[in-house]
Amino acid sequence: MTNTIPEIGKAACIFVIGSNTTAAHPIIGRHINRAVRNGAKLIVADPRETGLCRMADVWLRHQPGTDVALLNGMARVIIEEKLLDASFIKERCEGFEDFEASVMAWDLSQAEEVTGVSARKISEAARLYASISPATILYAMGITQHSHGTDNVKAVANLALLTGNIGKPSTGVNPLRGQNNVQGACDMGALPNVFPGYQKVDDPEIRKKFEKAWGCQLNPTPGLTLTELFGAVDSGKVKALYLMGENPVLTEADTNFTEGAISHLELLVVQDIFLTETAQLADVVLPAASFAEKDGTFTNTERRVQRVRKAIEPVGNCRPDWMIICDIAKNIGAKGFDFDSPEQIMEEIRTVTPSYAGVTYERIDQVGLQWPCPDLKHPGTAYLYAEKFNTPSGRGQFTPISYTPPAEVISHEYPLILTTRRSIFHFHSTLSRKVAGLNVLRGEEQVEINPVDAAALEIENGETVKVMSRRGTVKAKVKISKITPPGVVSMTFHYPETRTNVLTHAALDPIAKIPEFKVCAVKIEREIDYLKEYAAWGVGKRG
Repeated sequence: MTNTIPEIGKAACIFVIGSNTTAAHPIIGRHINRAVRNGAKLIVADPRETGLCRMADVWLRHQPGTDVALLNGMARVIIEEKLLDASFIKERCEGFEDFEASVMAWDLSQAEEVTGVSARKISEAARLYASISPATILYAMGITQHSHGTDNVKAVANLALLTGNIGKPSTGVNPLRGQNNVQGACDMGALPNVFPGYQKVDDPEIRKKFEKAWGCQLNPTPGLTLTELFGAVDSGKVKALYLMGENPVLTEADTNFTEGAISHLELLVVQDIFLTETAQLADVVLPAASFAEKDGTFTNTERRVQRVRKAIEPVGNCRPDWMIICDIAKNIGAKGFDFDSPEQIMEEIRTVTPSYAGVTYERIDQVGLQWPCPDLKHPGTAYLYAEKFNTPSGRGQFTPISYTPPAEVISHEYPLILTTRRSIFHFHSTLSRKVAGLNVLRGEEQVEINPVDAAALEIENGETVKVMSRRGTVKAKVKISKITPPGVVSMTFHYPETRTNVLTHAALDPIAKIPEFKVCAVKIEREIDYLKEYAAWGVGKRG
């Protein structure tokens, strides 16, 4: 996030796109509720009628995968009606002329046709966002999990630059992370192209710094992302895989392909806190400690580095991840892994990661610090880009973006769009399925379908149906609801009994390499109970 979570509650206008915040991030959802109660205007862009949509001043119910068309339409209205922040653009941005030309080439009637949202509503949302300050944008995986997800994020950033809603309190472009320490994992270099602190692997000077610190020679070539990895496994280029805290058999797009690729491995090691569906396929399972069984830090979605303290001793043979990694490294002869505590590891992090240089256990003992925190006297950074942007020129960069349709569209054979989501009752993969009370609240998968489509298919609420895509078939019970629009069905991915991601499309964003979880073409068929049908037929014949 460019800004802090509490600042949301002080915003005068909040634009939420691609996020069912009250379900997926309920604490942040409370900040939105508070802001609205205090008079803030709320704009929500979501195909489904989420809880926030019912609170919104403007709800933009666009078709899945049409975010760029919607956002460019809003930008055109802001430019055309001179609602832009001309002084901010002049003093702090570059590339506006090219961006303006690209947006003005996109007629508002085209945006209406593509998105299914009226030009009147697009204009209303644009005027509201541009004319009320401070305005903040919140987004999540509803706009990133697309084959053009990077374009979606750039289009959001364009809106913030256009209106000067960045680099100030209660403004900004604020991604809501999908899990509690995703931000921290990325900060620490759990990406194939960067070292800790987003320092480029292929930069010779950066590499030299890490080689000196770690006492070894480092490969200058960026590696593969997780989504690219299974293609390499399938082709035989990767023969061994060490997975930590990841359950791709359930969470990757087109999981039939993923499971097939895993079967080709010569060695699979899984390190996790439960025996997940993927761990059940492993040659070696390393039991890891949960958050309550270890010390360390998490860095949350607002860039805040916070202490995690052990509450209980690790159960059974479980051990903290860092201990397992260090022992493996030492057993294969690697140097530099002689740590005795997470605090020692943080001290090394500080020496090689400029944005963490001022973070110590002592300083975050009570309240966490937000990076960048470049030295021991720095208070941390509440909001980014107050003075300059992280670009070579220090100016915010407008990016011309053209609308690109999803990689897979509906057809006569597959006439419905499937979009995936999360349930408020369960966490990501199967972690929360171990909690009996949560399973009472939501114990099985449901396919959410609009009454119009249910009537056309002659299916009833609670009936078991087959959901089929070009990649596979799953069964689920029907939930008829107007929450999902006609032509769209929605499912979660928490249930190994119904592996929703068998259906999803592994088309990747060319930059972020994220699969298109949010749009795939499906069809639905009734699960016929032949005995019941035969009995009914027989009774009818005798009558």
